[in-house]
Amino acid sequence: MHILVLQHERVEHPGVFRKFLAEDGHTWEPIELDEGEKLPDSLDGYDALWVMGGPMDTWQEDQHPWLKDEKAFIRRAVEENGMPYLGLCLGHQLLAEALGGEVGPSETPEIGVLEVQLTEAGASGVLFDGLPVVFECLQWHSAEVKALPQGAQVLATSPDCAVQAMKWGTRAYSMQFHMEIEADTVHTWNNIPEYAGALDKAIGADKVTELDAACAARMDTFNDMAERLYINWLQATART
Repeated sequence: MHILVLQHERVEHPGVFRKFLAEDGHTWEPIELDEGEKLPDSLDGYDALWVMGGPMDTWQEDQHPWLKDEKAFIRRAVEENGMPYLGLCLGHQLLAEALGGEVGPSETPEIGVLEVQLTEAGASGVLFDGLPVVFECLQWHSAEVKALPQGAQVLATSPDCAVQAMKWGTRAYSMQFHMEIEADTVHTWNNIPEYAGALDKAIGADKVTELDAACAARMDTFNDMAERLYINWLQATART
């Protein structure tokens, strides 16, 4: 499998998923949209589309004009071509908007190690098979999906964010939280001014060390869940 990966910040890459892809012999090709790299003219040669997180918001098309083209590209890949899709954080929100849903500022931003709960659809479906009904994960977002695209299913939820994960059609999956994290993720992301500011506002100044320690204490569990989700995604999106 050769995966096209849309990135919006160089340090927000597929994280630990890179290890799993390499072990299985899959390849991936990043496009750094925030640095001016262009979307491909054709989807030929790509077997799936992954869209990662980023510090910008889906509605900031004036500041980031490429967002409009990215949404159209996602819609073409998913809706018209039926391409397997995995979206994380901003990639989750972009999928929703691209397919006709709505995204807006969170009433309560979620930043920290927090719990999400699978819905009935999530607990009985393929993507989260083998994961607990309630599990902890890293959250770092101040926007969220406010209205689902037509035909989408909510797979996970939390008290402060109704749409934590969703499925559209049979091959497109996305989640608001971060399953891809590695040992250096928290400190690396905290070097992004927008993220550092959001963290300080949500949980207090100088809390990044505590967040890093909380993730480090759970890193083996986080990475085990990520590997299971990765395997499940491959199974769920394979053509029958």
